[in-house]
Amino acid sequence: MEMSLPIDRLSYIIAKVREFDAKVPPASASRSATDEYEGADETLEEHMGDSTYDELKHIIDDLNDDEAVELVALSWVGRGTYSADEWTDACTTASQERHNSTAEYLLGTPLLADYLEEGLAAFDLRAEGI
Repeated sequence: MEMSLPIDRLSYIIAKVREFDAKVPPASASRSATDEYEGADETLEEHMGDSTYDELKHIIDDLNDDEAVELVALSWVGRGTYSADEWTDACTTASQERHNSTAEYLLGTPLLADYLEEGLAAFDLRAEGI
């Protein structure tokens, strides 16, 4: 698996998500893999004025299309929706299901940092400095 998303940027995103999660009460983890970006407006409204949320949203929104798709696919691999062997399928689905803000979708995902780290571990990779 070759990712266009640099490991140092991914590591920074994971660290910031952990910081954000420390501030946010847990939400329901009952989303399916393709509940793609539903509820994004509610997420945005809940976190207006939160500097960590704003920074994460900006970082994720600045990713190119391939990087954004890979970030979503990696979270799905990490939560077990797809296996590492299904990476191409996960990326294809993430690309096809992308309707609204990737940042808002991901930041509304409970345990996102854990899923991203587990996704990396599925490919024998590890986030730097975490």
